[in-house]
Order: sequence, then C-alpha cells, then structure tokens
Amino acid sequence: MPFTAAEIAEKLQGQVIGDPALQLTGFAIASAAKPGDLTFAENQDYFTAADQSAASAILISGDDFQTAKKTLIKVSNARVAFARVLPLFFPEPSFAPGIHPTAVVEPSASVDPTAFVGPNSYVGAGAKVGARCVIERLVSIGENAVIGEDTRIFPNVTVYQGCQIGQRVRIHAGTVIGSDGYGYVFDQGEHRKVPQVGIVILGDDVEIGANVTIDRGALGPTVIGKGTKIDNLVQIAHNVSIGEHCIIISQTGIAGSTKLGNYVTVAGQVGLAGHLKIGDQATIVAQSGVMHDIPAKEKWMGSPAQPDKQVKRQLLALQQLPELIRRVKELERQSQSKQ
Repeated sequence: MPFTAAEIAEKLQGQVIGDPALQLTGFAIASAAKPGDLTFAENQDYFTAADQSAASAILISGDDFQTAKKTLIKVSNARVAFARVLPLFFPEPSFAPGIHPTAVVEPSASVDPTAFVGPNSYVGAGAKVGARCVIERLVSIGENAVIGEDTRIFPNVTVYQGCQIGQRVRIHAGTVIGSDGYGYVFDQGEHRKVPQVGIVILGDDVEIGANVTIDRGALGPTVIGKGTKIDNLVQIAHNVSIGEHCIIISQTGIAGSTKLGNYVTVAGQVGLAGHLKIGDQATIVAQSGVMHDIPAKEKWMGSPAQPDKQVKRQLLALQQLPELIRRVKELERQSQSKQ
C-alpha cells in the first residue's frame, strides 16, 4: 500500500522537506533502495549513502542534512521512526479467526471467537486463549494455561500446564515455557528429583526469541516482567525473577532464584549463578560470569565478573606484564654479572 510523504510524516509526528505528495511504496536500506522507496539516515555517512541511492525519500533527524535530490522527512529520532514506519510497509500476516480442523481443543478449554488456532495445534483442558490471539501451527498449550489478548505464538512452541502469558506477548518458534526446573537432591546414592509444581508468568508486551527455555518454579512462579525482551537461545531457570523492560541477549543462562531488577541489560553468553540480586539498570558485559550481587546502575564484566573499571585496570596491567618480565630479567642479569 503506498503512502504519501505527508501521510508518513503525520504518523511519525515529523515534517516534510520537499514534495509532500510524493508516493512512497516501500522501505529499504540505501544500498538496496529503488525509486519509490523510503530509507533512513541517522548520521552523515548514512545520509551520504542515502542521498546517492535510488531512494525517493530519506528519514532524518536534526538540521544537519540537506539535499537537492530527495524529499526529506524530518523526525526527532530517525532510528525510532525507522522502527515505527516499517510495519506500514511490511505488515504481519493476518489470520482469520477460527480453529483449524486439524487442531485439538479440549471441551473445557476457552478460545475467544476472535482468536486463531492453527493446524495441528493443541489447547488443553481448562486453558484460556484470549481475544485476537494467534496460535500458529504445531503449538501445544497445556492444561489451565492462560494466553492473554493479542498474543502471538509462533510454530512449535510449548506452553506447559498452568503457565500465564500476558497481553501482546510474542513467543517465537521452538521455545518452551514451563518445563521442569533442574531440581534434585542427593539421597541414598542417587539424585532424587524434586517435583517442580510452580508456574511461569510472562508480563504484558514480553517478547521471547526462538529456542528459549524458561523453567517453571519449584513452588512459586518464575516471572518475566512486562516489556522485557529475551533473545534466542536463552536458559532461565526455576524461580528466576526478571524485572520490567530488561534486555537479555542470546546464549545467556540464569540460574535458579536469581532476581533481576528493572531495565537490566545482560549481553550475550553471560552466566549468572543462582540466588543473586542484580540491581535496576545494571549492565553485564558479554561472556561475563557473575558470582556476586550487582548494585543498581553498575556495569560489570569479566569472569568472575567485577566492576568494569576494576577489570579494565587489570587488563591494562596484564598488557604491561611482558615488559615488566623483560625488565626483571635484565636486572637479574646485571646483578649476576656484578657478583
């Protein structure tokens, strides 16, 4: 569907510099843009490439960009505008409400008439699927699970019994919500399983990537706060509590009962030990191994993780070590020659 530059500017609370009636039919990066496309530039390098491209218009922010060749749409933040305008040109596939003939919905389950349940999916006894939900193919919703309104669950996701999914949640392919936590006690020469009888609670506007595993609590719940975004291939253990609007990047593992505050950023391949407390707005750098609590707003790195300034001093000292060794050997040689 085409939009005029003026229509796009209105949706973005922006300003058109050039032809407001210009018809825009797509969005592309500068190197792939063609006539009729909109592109964006958040710095001078991006703008130079965009201005030389075949794109018809450019999203910009600030007053530093000028061109005689393109229509500009000036916004307060070009990258935010980029995220907001993409759905206009690339809307998600729509699903007509209804239950596919190959889906199995237990008689005691409740599926809102506006929801979609896809081929070969299963909705267990007592489960509830809210309004306008999309349950794609080969999804399993366990007994008494609750799926909030406008949630979308992609293929091959499993939501175990009793788990509670908020509104506008997105769960990508292959993810498992509510599998047993890893709980065992050593008893008479063997590892005896501790039954995991809690649930998982996902807040509103959470997004879970592909092939993520979130274990159910041993007794109470494992909780993911509203607005938190979890990347692919993340493991979250039983009774973990993650606050609101956190960012958890790929291949991170969070051990049982650890608690993260709000707006925490955990970079890729981080490991957090169990029963820790991570303060609000803390940042953990990639490949860190966290063994201790982290206060609010601090940035930690390394393995074992420490405050970043401390680790950087250690790294600088290590870089000086070869020269220090060379000087010590020279002093030893001089000392021996005087004997």
